[in-house]
Amino acid sequence: MNTSKLKKFAQHARRNLIEQVSNKLDLVLSQESPERREHPQAVKKLEVQIQAHGEEQVIEKVAYIWFNRFCALRFMDVNRYTRIGVVSPAEGQFQPEILAEAKMGHIDEGMVDELARQRIFALLDGKTPSQDPQAEAYRLLVVAICNYWHGSMPFMFERITDFTELLMPDDLLSGNSILAYTREAMTPDVCEDVEVIGWLYQFYISEKKDEVFEGLKKNKKITPENIPAATQLFTPHWIVRYLVENSLGRLWMLNRPDSRLVEQMDYYIKPEQAESGFLRISSPEEIKICDPACGSGHMLTYAFDLLYTICEEEGYEPAEIPEKILTKNLYGIEIDECAGELAAFALTMKARAKQRRFFRKQVQPNICVLENIQFGEDELKEYMDFIGRDLFTAPLQTTLRQFEEADNFGSLIRPDLTNIEEIVRVLEAKDVSGQLFLKATHDKVLKILRQANYLSPKYHVVIANPPYMGGKGMNGRLKAWAGKNYPDSKSDLFAMFMERALEISIPIGMMAVINMQSWMFLSSFEKLRNKLLGNATLLSMAHLGERGFDTIGGAVVSTTAFVFANGHHPNHRGAYLRLVDGGNEAEKAEMVREAIRNPDCGWFYCASAKDFSKIPGSPLTYWVGDCWFQVFSDSVPIGEVSYASEGIKTGNNEKYLRHWFEVAYLDVGPLSENNFKWVYHIKGGEFRRWSGNEEYVILWQNNGEQIRIQGNSGIQGERSFPRNSAIWSDITTGGYSARLKAANHLFDSSSPSGFIVEDDEQYDLLAFLNSKIVSEITPMLNPTLHFKVGNFRSLPYRKITNPDVVGLIKSSKSDWNAFETSWDFASLPLLNPDYRQTTLKATYQKL
Repeated sequence: MNTSKLKKFAQHARRNLIEQVSNKLDLVLSQESPERREHPQAVKKLEVQIQAHGEEQVIEKVAYIWFNRFCALRFMDVNRYTRIGVVSPAEGQFQPEILAEAKMGHIDEGMVDELARQRIFALLDGKTPSQDPQAEAYRLLVVAICNYWHGSMPFMFERITDFTELLMPDDLLSGNSILAYTREAMTPDVCEDVEVIGWLYQFYISEKKDEVFEGLKKNKKITPENIPAATQLFTPHWIVRYLVENSLGRLWMLNRPDSRLVEQMDYYIKPEQAESGFLRISSPEEIKICDPACGSGHMLTYAFDLLYTICEEEGYEPAEIPEKILTKNLYGIEIDECAGELAAFALTMKARAKQRRFFRKQVQPNICVLENIQFGEDELKEYMDFIGRDLFTAPLQTTLRQFEEADNFGSLIRPDLTNIEEIVRVLEAKDVSGQLFLKATHDKVLKILRQANYLSPKYHVVIANPPYMGGKGMNGRLKAWAGKNYPDSKSDLFAMFMERALEISIPIGMMAVINMQSWMFLSSFEKLRNKLLGNATLLSMAHLGERGFDTIGGAVVSTTAFVFANGHHPNHRGAYLRLVDGGNEAEKAEMVREAIRNPDCGWFYCASAKDFSKIPGSPLTYWVGDCWFQVFSDSVPIGEVSYASEGIKTGNNEKYLRHWFEVAYLDVGPLSENNFKWVYHIKGGEFRRWSGNEEYVILWQNNGEQIRIQGNSGIQGERSFPRNSAIWSDITTGGYSARLKAANHLFDSSSPSGFIVEDDEQYDLLAFLNSKIVSEITPMLNPTLHFKVGNFRSLPYRKITNPDVVGLIKSSKSDWNAFETSWDFASLPLLNPDYRQTTLKATYQKL
């Protein structure tokens, strides 16, 4: 699929529609507008919406509604799900087929009501005066068709009787119209799969996503209404297949070992050994699958494909299968109304592709868009008095308050109430029809309970590509709520969703997720790792690393896809595919298929949770092998025999740091009683061992008084200031390297420092840190560009006594001092006869 063309179209369509809707809005709201006379109620409702949400948000919403409808109609046209082309012309024609037919006197009575037909024919026959009768007639046809599809798909086609009709774009028929561009982008080949709708949505909101991230750079937090744009990411189809096949597919194959389903699962990894304690399934109708952040429904649509094959194999009538799948098997939860509509539409299109008469069934997919619902101060009290207070237990009352910020917390909400379906049945039987005000409260209570029911732990399989958002991006309410409700995973939304996904799956059920790889290694996710590995079993993993999403250039995100079973089996050996060397989606997908065909390929590994626990922090170093796990088992963590810390964060480097040659020579020196204004300071740097990267000085007069009183600064590691210690760069592309920090030199937060408690072992520590052992181990503890203090403390320490360390330090220091950037620079190396002789000799030997 040519996604670049779709992206260009979607972004252009958004800008174009927003401009057209904005222009129409100005006309409609003008005091003498025809709309005020002819549609006063619609205009009043529009003004109420603007007052409640703001003009910009209303314009954005209406623009997207029309984009959504036009794309949906085009998709159905191309696949001939409509009786006549609504936005598409007949072959060889330019105008939409439905307009061409109307001009010949043919309008489907089943789709367009009598009044609308009369108005359309009057326009086309010239009986009703109009500046552009064809355009006006076509607008009426589009409105009628959208209203017709409301019966089958109310989630996509709301009845157009309000201001959305008033704000419909005027130009729908010219060669530069939005419909012309829609037809050009949505060609028959890209409309072969309904996933095109999901791609279009991601690209449609991509510019808004860029705006949100620009705001983050200015410390603007992500508000609830911007969470969808900030976190929307369409999952590559092969990753969807991997997740679904190794969760739903695996569950079915365990229950039906002879099933031919395996023949269509290219990414299915067969269990290494026979399993006995799996979840028993007697019928496909039992299986409940949920995507708690379903987006446009990509996970669910592929689950539909597998379930259809399963049902066929079990002998179900083909005409019954789509309805059974949509009503009994698949569930999606979203906070983004637009995405939820697309998910429901995508599933409906899947069902229609399998069953020609599916639209007549008017089946609604189980897609729940969580809504904010609040009650007035006395509203619930009056309602409880009428219904009966005995029913309203403490958990029920708490649950009724848990959805006040549903658009902010989404599927992470844990309803207190457990017997939800029972309470719903009781309340549905209550007759409140005669109580006008209580009826509105009654409906709100039932809506909350139905939302809560989606979030109850009842699913056999939970599949998701959850939102990614670190604490720095969270708005204040979300961050505080996360800290209180998800203390072990609060660092990122994706981590909280991992925890939640496991909670809503039933015992021995499965959780299949793709998210950032950071949870596998970083110390901030250690509690989450221990919780997951202690309560669940990691069945398989496709470790993608960088470049897992072609739509995200470079190394912006490093990801991993994995499947857990909700039950603890510490000896289970999971299957791991190390795909970090793949350069793009296609290469990584092929590596998976190759590993399944040939487990000896070199990137297929097996490991168990008990192996990970041998390494401090339990990082998921599945690829290291038994010998390295043994190294950790036989060694003492260096954190037990050493002290390590980050250093100084000034909060304003431009003010407090200088290159040593930028300040007066007499004002510079080490930390001492002389109270130098500027003190030698080490700040990270390139890969370099033993000595060097000594370029900066820090304003430290009166013991750093100015820095200490600055609010956003931080001073750590003062125990290391007066001592010789090992220092390393937090970020380096050349691998880990350690250098000697001289006593009374300071160091930066980007260059942590560590020292052995015993003074006479500092050189031994430096020898160990620069050894081959450590260079092999550091990527195990943290495979990113960073190496933090927590990673340092986890190193398995073995004392290395090396008499040459002093010489190595001296040689490295001499090399560093040979250049003018060193504060101990003496002379240029080319002026040194010994250096010239050595260099010339080395050059001659190379030649």
